[in-house]
Amino acid sequence: MEGNKKKGYAWAISAGLNAALAAISAKLFLSQLLRYSLVICFNVIMWGCYINSLKALSSLQATVTNFATNFLSSGLAGFFLFEEALSFQWFAGALLIVIGVLLLSKSSIEGKPHID
Repeated sequence: MEGNKKKGYAWAISAGLNAALAAISAKLFLSQLLRYSLVICFNVIMWGCYINSLKALSSLQATVTNFATNFLSSGLAGFFLFEEALSFQWFAGALLIVIGVLLLSKSSIEGKPHID
């Protein structure tokens, strides 16, 4: 089961990276056809990765991991590629998001008894 969960996190991280790549490609390329094609392609890949992550993780764990990866990679890409300023508040928020994802990844939703 642990290996399956690691694969789930790998899929969720891949989904977040592809979502960030969609946003980056919308800004980088000049050709409108190429830009829209890449945005659609990266979003389709992102949804496929996200669906695969849901097979191994709870929806909460998959969603927050996807979001955190997208947030961090988009912010860092903006800083390095587009020379956007990142404030102290951005880094503080990013740290809190990472801590939240780590806490949620340690939670065991499957181990709790269900009351019907």
